[in-house]
Amino acid sequence: MSVRFGPVDTRHLPWHERNQHQIVIVVDLSCPGTDNLLANAHQLLYYRVRWIALKSVYDGETTKGWENCTEYPLFDRLPLLISNELYYFCTNGTTGHHLVRQQYRLSTANSSAPMYETFGIWEPNEGVRLESSTVRTPVTSVRRQNFHQFQLRASLVILHNETLNHLDDLHDKHIDTISRVNYLLTKSVAHALNATVRFSFVDTWGYRDKETDRYNGMIGELQSDLADLGGTSMFFMQDRIKAVDFLSMTASTRASFVFRAPKLSFTDNVFVLPFDQYVWCCTVSFILLSGLLLLVVLRTEQRYNVSTGTEHNTTTTVTGLSDTLLNVFGTTCQQGSFIEPKTAPSRCLILLCLVVLMFLYASYSANIVALIQSPSTKIQTLEDLLASRLKTGAEDTVYNHYYFRHETEPTRKALYERKMRNKDGTENFLPLAQGVELIRQGHYAFHVERGVCYKLISETFQEEEKCGLQEMEYLKVIEPYYAVQKNSSFREPVRINLFKLREFGIQGRENTLLYTKKPRCVGGSSFIPVSIVDVWPALITLGWGYFLTIMMLITEQLWVRLRTRLQPTHEYFQQ
Repeated sequence: MSVRFGPVDTRHLPWHERNQHQIVIVVDLSCPGTDNLLANAHQLLYYRVRWIALKSVYDGETTKGWENCTEYPLFDRLPLLISNELYYFCTNGTTGHHLVRQQYRLSTANSSAPMYETFGIWEPNEGVRLESSTVRTPVTSVRRQNFHQFQLRASLVILHNETLNHLDDLHDKHIDTISRVNYLLTKSVAHALNATVRFSFVDTWGYRDKETDRYNGMIGELQSDLADLGGTSMFFMQDRIKAVDFLSMTASTRASFVFRAPKLSFTDNVFVLPFDQYVWCCTVSFILLSGLLLLVVLRTEQRYNVSTGTEHNTTTTVTGLSDTLLNVFGTTCQQGSFIEPKTAPSRCLILLCLVVLMFLYASYSANIVALIQSPSTKIQTLEDLLASRLKTGAEDTVYNHYYFRHETEPTRKALYERKMRNKDGTENFLPLAQGVELIRQGHYAFHVERGVCYKLISETFQEEEKCGLQEMEYLKVIEPYYAVQKNSSFREPVRINLFKLREFGIQGRENTLLYTKKPRCVGGSSFIPVSIVDVWPALITLGWGYFLTIMMLITEQLWVRLRTRLQPTHEYFQQ
């Protein structure tokens, strides 16, 4: 879309046009008000909008073009920064060629000298012919890659002062790792642009003050024009989109809860896991059916007074269903049979129960041993973590403090209030080394930058302790992004070179050197002794058994005493 302006009010400029990149504004420098229009265009001169400037001179008879390419000083006062796409037509007084020219500067400061480009030569019959000797490509951001040793300003987040002495080496690389990666990448970008860089150091990424709507920390320096580049990548958050421009993901790391998978008995009752529900149903059905059949066989024996032939009992105890069920249940638990079978059918039935239940018992026992040694995979989501008995904590960093305290999503907020904040008002924000040690001890989930955490885990854990490590993301963010000032003229040159660093493998090299990958489980799992947690369901069953036994004993005693008191009264009425 092309728009032509003469003496027009600046309110008609496309400040809020969605498709600014498709707009071309044509101005005539000889028209009154054009100087005021350009002076008030501000960022539209160098951000997204394209401009074509003409200057017509009327000599009384004909209209001529701009003859002298250097006689319009207003351009030297305009913010024609490196990303501008303002083209002006003028005539070279020496050669008579009609030139299409551009000029730009790296900063609005007076010390920044303007630079001139001849984009092409206009021919009446051919149009604009590119000047190949000075122009490599028509894309402005690719063409202007030489900053001529201009000094860029970068803001770097440093949480530990000792890091300042080791930004260029690998000493204690688990401290301020994300800042050290981006420090090296920022220097590489400056080198590619033939620029220098001056770093300023802050202690936070920057968070919005709701009263002033301003940010502190690194984002605050970008907002206040104290820095051109955000030297430490940060989380891509919705409220930050209006404050900075995000360019590229530079650090392949995320913050997550890291924990050792607890034993299966910590999350499940291992005594019911060896068989699925169908096998349990079949087992119970077999016990009931066997007990019923055994009752029928024994009652038949008692009815016909069947004996072994060597001994005749004068008294016969009547066998009930409870006796046979108890006998089969004892057989299931490999406790033998207390009922003496006297006939072939009863002996065959009990022998069948012994054989079948022996295989079931062997399978059950083998599975129990394996399950007690197995890790649990039940904790997969934040809801599972919240419902589990794992304790939680987080590394004592600025972003952890902010995001845990300001989270509004119900599950995440409940996780902070119930597991991160203690009843005495203290919070579980711990130093990195202490948190990793709690992970090693088990039953503890620590929220930390993964690559940093794995460095300490590789150095302090035994080989078998590295098995079963699990991760769970808490922050609803993607990998950190590199950022610059909002609507910065350096945006595209920096973005292009960040992409080049990633494509050429330099970004991957820096991340590999400073970040540690998740340790591989190569040692296998060691023997884990049985603890109270493993046998807790059995202890609960034993406790309920004791309780029911005592209650039944008390009930029987009360019943006997009640019958003793009621018996004389009953005899009295009979008399």
